[in-house]
Amino acid sequence: MSVERARAHLQKYGLEGRILEFGQSSATVEEAAQAVGCGPERIAKTLSFLAGEDALLIVTAGDARIDNAKYKGRFGAKARMIPGGEVEERIGHAVGGVCPFGVKNGVKVYLDVSLRRFQSVFPACGAANNAIELTIPELEKTSRYEAWVDVCKDWGPLADEN
Repeated sequence: MSVERARAHLQKYGLEGRILEFGQSSATVEEAAQAVGCGPERIAKTLSFLAGEDALLIVTAGDARIDNAKYKGRFGAKARMIPGGEVEERIGHAVGGVCPFGVKNGVKVYLDVSLRRFQSVFPACGAANNAIELTIPELEKTSRYEAWVDVCKDWGPLADEN
């Protein structure tokens, strides 16, 4: 189960005890923001894409949307999201709980610059009713990211919130 994959991954960093579990859904940005008690922009949503036959994840701020031109400029192809029914098989987590922790081998993780506005953000942890608060350096370390990318639009230059 993907919660166990995420928990085991975060345990390597001593962070598994910080996973927040909710009695309500946190599968969407809005639901997660309500469950956590923060603005939707601080939810670190993890989007899954196909790059040829390879899967990749991009973690973005909750108020950001993929900019197709920027994505194509960075990855050399049009953005193609993984069909919902294939996400768990390719990534290791089901839709609603997709996160950069405990993903399958070969899945590359990228962090979008829209996250840099915040001291901490809330990514999911493998389930549609959990999250973890991480600082940006903690997210970098635990996600084992490949690179920071600038592939989003429509996000605001909000001051950092805690």
